[in-house]
Amino acid sequence: MAAPRRSATVRTEVVSDPTVMSGDPVVRGTRILAETILSYLRADCSPEEIFRDYPRLPVDGIDAVARWAETIYGPEWRSMDAPAPSTDESLSDR
Repeated sequence: MAAPRRSATVRTEVVSDPTVMSGDPVVRGTRILAETILSYLRADCSPEEIFRDYPRLPVDGIDAVARWAETIYGPEWRSMDAPAPSTDESLSDR
């Protein structure tokens, strides 16, 4: 009998869906705003503090928000007082 195959691990990510939290970026599968977790990270909160306040956050949810922040705000995202990113690139061309 062959050994059972392991399923691939699915990485948590930040997504925007107009039917969830008015389209604001959230951690996939939750209604937890990415900007909320980002605020905790910028305030140097520990993962334990974040998970205590958001027990439904996936284990890799903090990493997902950090990856998202680096993509949206760049490598200096931790030290920025960044406004919410614009979702319409064409507005900057006007």
